[in-house]
Amino acid sequence: MPLTGFPGARLMRVMGRILLAVIMLAVPLHVIPEKRFQVPGLRAPAEIIVDRWGVPHIYAENDQDLFLAQGFNAARDRLFQLDLWRRRGLGLLSEVFGPEHAERDRAARLFLYRGDMDREWAAYGPGARQAATAFTAGINAYVAHLEEHPEAMPPEFTRLGYRPSRWRPEDVVRVRSHGLAMNLSTEVLRAAVVCKAGIEADRKLWRLQPAHETRVPRGLDPCAIPADVLRVYQLGTQGVRVTGNTLVTEPRAVSEGSNAWAVSPGRTATGRPVLASDPHRSLTAPALRYLTHLSAPGLDVIGAGEPALPGVSIGHNGTIAFGLTVFAMDQEDLYVYRTKGDSYAYKGGWEPFREVTEQIAGRPAKLTFTRHGPVIATDPERGLAYALRTTWLEPGTAPYFGSMRYLRARDFGGFTEAMRTWGGPPENQIYADSRGHVGWVPGGLAPKRTGYDGLLPVPGDGRYEWAGFRDGRELPRLLDPPAGFVASANEYNLPPGAPVVGYEWDQPFRRQRIDEVLSADQRADVRSSARLQNDVVSLPARSLVPLLRDLTTQDPSAVRALAVLKGFDGVCAVDSGPAALFETWLTRHLGPGFVAESGLPPEVPFFDLRTILEELARGGHEALIVRTLAAAYDDVAARLGPDPAAWRWGDLQRTTFTSAAGDDVGPFPRGGSAYTVNASTYLPTDFRHVSGASFRMVLDVGAWDNSLAINAPGQSGDPRDPHYRDLAASWQRGEYFPLVYGRAAVESAAAGRITLTPVSG
Repeated sequence: MPLTGFPGARLMRVMGRILLAVIMLAVPLHVIPEKRFQVPGLRAPAEIIVDRWGVPHIYAENDQDLFLAQGFNAARDRLFQLDLWRRRGLGLLSEVFGPEHAERDRAARLFLYRGDMDREWAAYGPGARQAATAFTAGINAYVAHLEEHPEAMPPEFTRLGYRPSRWRPEDVVRVRSHGLAMNLSTEVLRAAVVCKAGIEADRKLWRLQPAHETRVPRGLDPCAIPADVLRVYQLGTQGVRVTGNTLVTEPRAVSEGSNAWAVSPGRTATGRPVLASDPHRSLTAPALRYLTHLSAPGLDVIGAGEPALPGVSIGHNGTIAFGLTVFAMDQEDLYVYRTKGDSYAYKGGWEPFREVTEQIAGRPAKLTFTRHGPVIATDPERGLAYALRTTWLEPGTAPYFGSMRYLRARDFGGFTEAMRTWGGPPENQIYADSRGHVGWVPGGLAPKRTGYDGLLPVPGDGRYEWAGFRDGRELPRLLDPPAGFVASANEYNLPPGAPVVGYEWDQPFRRQRIDEVLSADQRADVRSSARLQNDVVSLPARSLVPLLRDLTTQDPSAVRALAVLKGFDGVCAVDSGPAALFETWLTRHLGPGFVAESGLPPEVPFFDLRTILEELARGGHEALIVRTLAAAYDDVAARLGPDPAAWRWGDLQRTTFTSAAGDDVGPFPRGGSAYTVNASTYLPTDFRHVSGASFRMVLDVGAWDNSLAINAPGQSGDPRDPHYRDLAASWQRGEYFPLVYGRAAVESAAAGRITLTPVSG
């Protein structure tokens, strides 16, 4: 019976209110810290609620104020990361780190966008330029605040003795060298293989998809590609970190992939779609991506993006959800030119190099270009020059900035139209919406090559040109497939008849494991997708270990190795001894053994693992197996001790989130491998984990507050901030936090409040 049915109910309600007031007086209320800033350029007050996990929820009354507040907040949390990103990308490091870095600056400037800026801004759709203008004004407003309040300056600037710079809107899009691109490095490696071992060796080494046999382009001498031809390219595109007061190159991981999937309502426990996304990138402190919630009239989007860009590229807008993986579109070519003086041969004549002179470290520096792109190397003795042609120097290809087009999409049609003009990096977009649809849309600016396949360098004399670019409508797409889910793990995923946009795709093991798990689950939910993101089952191990059961040997180390691997189930858990032996065998001994047996050059990093599996299944490699197993056993014993029962994979493979200024987070013991869904690419030399999913997101599509995320080691880039490393231990355990979205949920999770107001007067 309701309380109001009793006599004296009113008195009881009054007494209840009195009791509540007494309790509130007796128990201190949780006080949320508040800060206030006056921000030039702001039209109306804006609010930033920072939740318990360091995620900013930004509320503004219009788009300009929203993106201005986003820039201000990005600088508040990530200023040193932003400043170093800008300086490295624009070629301005020598201004503060000294003239010894002029060569690195010159290299970076070769890869800046130098085209028409009106075409560039138009490529990202209405409002993109205004968003970048407001965003950079926000960064500059925070820099100005620090000039008045130097005590708040991030410690890296004080330690290194310089101050952060102001930004221009063009800085957001002119820097292109931080995006993932392909396939320049494999063209050079393939040329080395063909030079030393012939074209047949190449066909054994790489499995091309669709099936294809490459040929040496007419006029190309594969042996004329210098071993250091990519030195300038690497200088200009790789990150940097500070050691002491010296900058050193921070090499990119050997492989950077991703996973993403979306499950249809008919296969979930809730009747709502689930979308999961976990991009794999280098492991840094702070993380490469930053979670942000942006809310203004007409836009309410939350997710992860590049800290130096407005908007987000992975997340949801309250109606549609989107996650991405790399799509292996070939967007790069190396051109080789015959030279004479200041000219190069082209179509039967001689065309002059184009030269641009810029000031670097107070001295003039010459940048040289051909009609195809920047010159990255020369060989005066042979009379040759080498230039890069790439789509990411075309209008509209600033990495990830194309997401500005789809932030307001409301359905699959609107999303695919936005992806039609996506430039770079090439991506698979996995899609879901609150109406119950799931889909897949690839995107990227694809060159049309005539008379060659892009797998080897080509002469730059006019015989090998691009015939424009494919319209995004030519790429396939998929909506609501019968399987009840869509997924991508960088594998070859184009249907028959689709245009050929590249031949070098990731191996399919992660995708196969994702399909295996999702196909068996009729009641998927966010928790099951979170478990799958942390899955460390190695399908190659499950295939390889049974091939060892009938192997006989008298070698004592090989016998011990077989005993360790006999019952290995392929789970590369952090505490697994068999995983420690298996991974050491595979990456340090078996793979290199196949390379050596084939007479390939030592710079070849590895065989296609599918080829190794097929070769071992056919038999005839027993001696190689025994020799490499014995060597692997002795290798692990030397590292972890003589007792296999004490071995742990996590005692070999370790994760450290490396900071550009030395404030590293870690190391942590690590499970997984390059072939598990929880991808862990490591260096075989020392098992240092260099690439994986520092950011993960699982969305309950339509019930958004049930969604989960993690962004390790933390949201902040300031080592003094608790949010610099507070998520690392949770990430290591495979845990997540709630990605709250609704205003009530945000308020309940609030840990700090920042009010931004216009400058009065």
